[in-house]
Amino acid sequence: MSTPQSVIHGPSRITDHDIYLFKQGSHFKMHDKLGAHLHEHGGERGTLFAVWAPNAQSVCVMGDFNGWNRESHPLAWRWDESGIWEGFIPGVGHGAHYKYFIKSHNGYCVEKADPYGLHHETPPHTASIVWAPEYEWGDADWMARRGARNAPGAPVSIYEVHPGSWRRVPHEDCRSLNYRELGEQLADYCENLNFTHVELMPVMEHPFDGSWGYQLTGLFAPTSRFGTPEDFMYLVDVLHRRGIGVILDWVPSHFPSDEHGLVYFDGTHLYEHADPRKGFHPDWKSYIFNYSRNEVRNFLISSALCWLEKYHIDGLRVDAVASMLYLDYSREQGEWIPNEYGGRENIEAISFLKRFNEMVYGEFPDVMTMAEESTAWPMVSRPVYVGGLGFGMKWKMGWMHDTLQYMQRDPVYRKYHHDKLTFSMIYAFNENYVLPLSHDEVVHGKGSLIRKMPGDDWQRFANLRALYGYMYSHPGKKLLFMGGEFGQWNEWYHKTSLDWHLLEQPLHAGLQRWVRDLNRVYRDQPALHELDFYPEGFSWVDYHDYESNVISYLRRGRAREDIMLIVCNFSPVPRPGYNAGVPHPGAWLEVLNSDAREYGGSGMGNMGRVMANNVSSHGHYHTLEITLPPLACVAFKPETAPPLAEQPDKPEIKK
Repeated sequence: MSTPQSVIHGPSRITDHDIYLFKQGSHFKMHDKLGAHLHEHGGERGTLFAVWAPNAQSVCVMGDFNGWNRESHPLAWRWDESGIWEGFIPGVGHGAHYKYFIKSHNGYCVEKADPYGLHHETPPHTASIVWAPEYEWGDADWMARRGARNAPGAPVSIYEVHPGSWRRVPHEDCRSLNYRELGEQLADYCENLNFTHVELMPVMEHPFDGSWGYQLTGLFAPTSRFGTPEDFMYLVDVLHRRGIGVILDWVPSHFPSDEHGLVYFDGTHLYEHADPRKGFHPDWKSYIFNYSRNEVRNFLISSALCWLEKYHIDGLRVDAVASMLYLDYSREQGEWIPNEYGGRENIEAISFLKRFNEMVYGEFPDVMTMAEESTAWPMVSRPVYVGGLGFGMKWKMGWMHDTLQYMQRDPVYRKYHHDKLTFSMIYAFNENYVLPLSHDEVVHGKGSLIRKMPGDDWQRFANLRALYGYMYSHPGKKLLFMGGEFGQWNEWYHKTSLDWHLLEQPLHAGLQRWVRDLNRVYRDQPALHELDFYPEGFSWVDYHDYESNVISYLRRGRAREDIMLIVCNFSPVPRPGYNAGVPHPGAWLEVLNSDAREYGGSGMGNMGRVMANNVSSHGHYHTLEITLPPLACVAFKPETAPPLAEQPDKPEIKK
């Protein structure tokens, strides 16, 4: 690289119209305007720098091209009072390392990474890197069809992954896989286990490994821990080419206090609120974005659209939405400021979330947005035009808490807590739900999923298989955190690999096969996914057999023939001759049985099929008399399409 010349003031990517939208809070492609962009001016190649720092006295670019000189390359203040500083430096090219040196009017001086930087140094280093990603995508077929893959009636089975600890390379100091290695191996694995989507815990640049990526400093850049932006594009591309969607965790709720980041950016509280009662999060010791500031809304929504546009991402899961919605979230009386109407609702954050969803679905109607929202806030996954927040889906945290509380109890006591299983159906269709068994449930002393289960080892695995069977047949899309699919004993730890050696043991391998087959049947059977968000897709057969710890229900698809019976026995007692009413006569095939020997079960079952007898029960004209294995989930479907209209003989009334 040639020695850079002084800054040339005049070239700009920013038009008057850009400034108008920027000030208005309606410019959501600011990543194409601010930051560092390769440029040619007057026959010279270099880089255009632009940064928003309205309260700075001066802004200079320092980097490896000028010996990290803080004063030699000053940017110019734009005349339009936008608060933007910009300038063109000839000779600075792709791969150059840089920071902004900012002097404030109050005497504060600081070196800052570029908020709009597309690539950054690997932590603990903090410089930004001039980068113009070039990648030839091969996922045109996926992109053309992904609307159908992400539709409300599509099967969505998500494998949640922490990129740094899913699998490590033991003969190379147990290093993490890079993006390209991860893409290939993850595609093989998810294809084998029939997952439809991968959700990556935050891959945006972050300074501290122990935050798991949830304390971001680079909202436009894949972390350089695992490679370049092009390497991350390859990861997404290879998953797409194998038919697997990619969802990213995205964190617009808070950011860390690291000096090189967004905090106190230009010597003032620029991105965060000045008052700690609104601007500082007591739980996470991090700063809260000022959603009332138009330029901050531009910044955040531009970040979201950047990932969807440049990296072909298929969905964004928004973290900690509840902390954004409530001004008193995790605060005691006197520690928060009411809104202008005296309430606890964060009006600015609500407006931001609605605008975020409007822009995402307006620009990319074939993607998904999901809210991790843990309260009863209404209409989270309803359109903005009917008063909702506009998300496509919401994590069903209540289902997760209730179900795990039930499953952790010894079966002898479960009958006293039967409502933990049935309560979720009371509100199952208030929102478009995802059923999450996420990373949050296997950390901080909570124990792994398999350790939450009661009993000896065989019973633990049987319980977990039954839980998964219940989850996959319950209305709602599915999410399972890595390691849960084969029964990892240890809690997840971000610095070590999953315990893949456990798959050498039959019970662990059997559980993995069960998850594989659950995913396959879930994808193949419209009854299990097509009407996930509609009450017509579910009906109870028997929800009050609490003495037996048994529930049974029907799932339906849109077509008449798409119907399944699911029976879950959460007791270790086998129940031969168990009756379940069904709406159709003839043979019913046993399509799932978690007690099959190939999954590590006892092998008790129904020999593949059961004939419905002409006995009325549970409000249906016909009954299946099944063998119900212990601690098991079984599922049946009609062998042939049900008749168009049933005129059955007089049924025998069950005594």
